[in-house]
Amino acid sequence: MRNAMSAKQTGCSIASRCLPRPEPMIVALLYLALSGVYLLVVPAALYLYLQKRWYIASSFERGFMYFLVFFFFPGLLLLSPFLNFRPKRRQLQT
Repeated sequence: MRNAMSAKQTGCSIASRCLPRPEPMIVALLYLALSGVYLLVVPAALYLYLQKRWYIASSFERGFMYFLVFFFFPGLLLLSPFLNFRPKRRQLQT
């Protein structure tokens, strides 16, 4: 009971145990870095992975690919206008 009263007097809740507040700039930079990784870095790596493994993947790996496309869809949608992974044009011999 005494600990609960001293926590109330100092303005700290028992759940937080009076942890120091992080700097707002550090939090903003962390959000920016994580959103950049989620929207740009991982989808770019996923595009390259899908390009290499699409035609030779096993059924389990293909299911995993579908999950990754679902999970990183916003980033894939952002990168899609700038990337072109269509097959190369075939050369016909006459």
